[in-house]
Amino acid sequence: MEQTSQFLGTEKISKLMVKFSVPCVLSLLVSALYNIVDQIFIGNSELSALGNAATGVVFPIFIIAQAFAWCFGDGCAAYLNICQGKNDSQNSHRSIGTGIVITLICGIILMAVFYPLKTQILTLFGASENSIDYAIEYFDLILAFFPIFMLANMMNAVIRADGTPAWSMASMLAGALTNIILDPVFIFGTKWGMFGAALATVTGQTVSFVVTLVYFFRTKTFKLKLKSFIPSFKAFSGALQLGMSSFITQMTIVIISLVCNIMLAKYGAQSHYGVDIPIAIIGIESKVFTVVVNLVVGIVLGCQPIISYNMGARRYDRVKELYRKILFCTVVIGLASTLLFELAPRAVVGMFGAPTNIPNPDDYWQFGELTFRIFLCLVTFTCTIKMTSIFFQAVGKPIRAVVASMIRDIICFIPLIITLPVFFGVEGILFAAPAADLIAMIVAAALTVSFMKTLKVSHSDDTSDAVLKPSDKGVIITIAREHGSSGKQIGKLVAERLGIPFYYKEMTALAAQESGLDKEFISDINSNAPAMLQSLYLSTDVVQQAVAAQDKVIRKIADNGSCVIVGRAADYVLRDNKDVVRVFIYADEKYKIGRVMEIYGDSAEEARKNVHRSDEARASYYKNISSLDWGDRHNYELMLDSSIGLEESANVICDYIVGKRQKGC
Repeated sequence: MEQTSQFLGTEKISKLMVKFSVPCVLSLLVSALYNIVDQIFIGNSELSALGNAATGVVFPIFIIAQAFAWCFGDGCAAYLNICQGKNDSQNSHRSIGTGIVITLICGIILMAVFYPLKTQILTLFGASENSIDYAIEYFDLILAFFPIFMLANMMNAVIRADGTPAWSMASMLAGALTNIILDPVFIFGTKWGMFGAALATVTGQTVSFVVTLVYFFRTKTFKLKLKSFIPSFKAFSGALQLGMSSFITQMTIVIISLVCNIMLAKYGAQSHYGVDIPIAIIGIESKVFTVVVNLVVGIVLGCQPIISYNMGARRYDRVKELYRKILFCTVVIGLASTLLFELAPRAVVGMFGAPTNIPNPDDYWQFGELTFRIFLCLVTFTCTIKMTSIFFQAVGKPIRAVVASMIRDIICFIPLIITLPVFFGVEGILFAAPAADLIAMIVAAALTVSFMKTLKVSHSDDTSDAVLKPSDKGVIITIAREHGSSGKQIGKLVAERLGIPFYYKEMTALAAQESGLDKEFISDINSNAPAMLQSLYLSTDVVQQAVAAQDKVIRKIADNGSCVIVGRAADYVLRDNKDVVRVFIYADEKYKIGRVMEIYGDSAEEARKNVHRSDEARASYYKNISSLDWGDRHNYELMLDSSIGLEESANVICDYIVGKRQKGC
């Protein structure tokens, strides 16, 4: 941990960016090949524009399957990293095994739902009477392999978290190359048309799955057993929470694609372009756009651990430098793409073949040029917005991340593609993207500037409290407490009376020393979770680094003998330690408000709000750490109402400990 921390906090930023971002960029580009190869070969075959329109309407359904797979996979991957920090091998293998089983079941359910409704679903996503047969032929085979496709995606995320990203990339690359090789064979050689394109795709997916499956017999940090596949929803619930952001992101793409295709079909039919040309061109645009965005997303995703570490260490100069360098890369990629789309749109569209099976080929080229010149004219802004959203996730600001992302995709883009064509016809849809980009860019810039202004506190190197206090083996008392119940003061009294060490601030100082993160940052992680999106905040990389260091320190403290530990979910962290006595201290609201007013000088209303906010954050933190309910009497040996008085409360705990000792417990 210390070596990694020093490396992330001291190595030259540019070197770190190359080391962490290049593999991530390559992985995402390989992934994008799956989405683009079929359309290139289909467009250059006799299937032409109608074939591309068919794959365009199937693409959003692919994303639905991918949304579930990434939710389960990214969740299990994040949960595995958390378990690694806690040395918790038991829950990690159960979570991953459960994730595999649920992914398989989910794939089968999607098949069962989509097969009987395929005509209606494909029509909803924009298939016309000219392209529906092509779409069904392609979709039938793709859908049959949904479980394999989803398992490959889910398991690949776990492989990356297990510390072998090269194997994950090899898996995707093997599948992509298989697809590239077989597409011309099955489309041109055997003349199998859409079925051939689908067969090449699912064969590539199967190759990826096999390569992925082989890895699971040689994993590094976990081992799957037969019992791993007996669903454990307790272990999996934590992973599911961690994966929800991936699910929401992917389903947002589905919603946008659905609305966009519906509007293109409706207003395209009213124009001289017809239905199929707009659907086919937008399908091409989405694949090309994915390549551009994946370059940017790969850079910032690769930099996430660097950003998170330096944010937690309060090395704000390095956080700002990282943002500037990532922004520079984003702008360069965006401007280069814009020049290509503005100066040579026909060349880009031409990669996907000439339209040979539609009545008016000139309309195809005209709409293609308009799409790339208008729809993507502010692609630099789009990339910057995506980059900013991921950056905010890395620094532990989930509300800003969601606002930056949703303002463009949901709040602006969808209403605009619904309203603009009413006045401007099908071309109005093309102006929706730059209009949404412009509004969202203003918001993202404002969020970024306001955030950067807060990065003024210098890094604190004060770790004077970072001292372990050895004592005789005996009893470890963990105290969880409601805000205002005086649990900290009671814990200190108990420690003094029993003559054993007391740990409160000392834990954060030791965790800071262990991880290289800032002491104040670690101190605030269980109280700074915002009222909204608490789980998302607690799942960010920077917070999980702090949690892992803190848990490691709690176990070190317990290994040093008898003590009193206040807060930090210590009762759960030490759940396997037979010497632990778990205490929960509570009080009625009137007492807690009075104590907060007395200690902090708050007004009655301020005290009430602070009690509720703090207890809500502590409950969320505990739930995230343990998947258990904070304050549930089943999780503690002693529940104590502190309104009886501090001295009397300390006496009750001490008497309980003495009684246990006398009984030889």
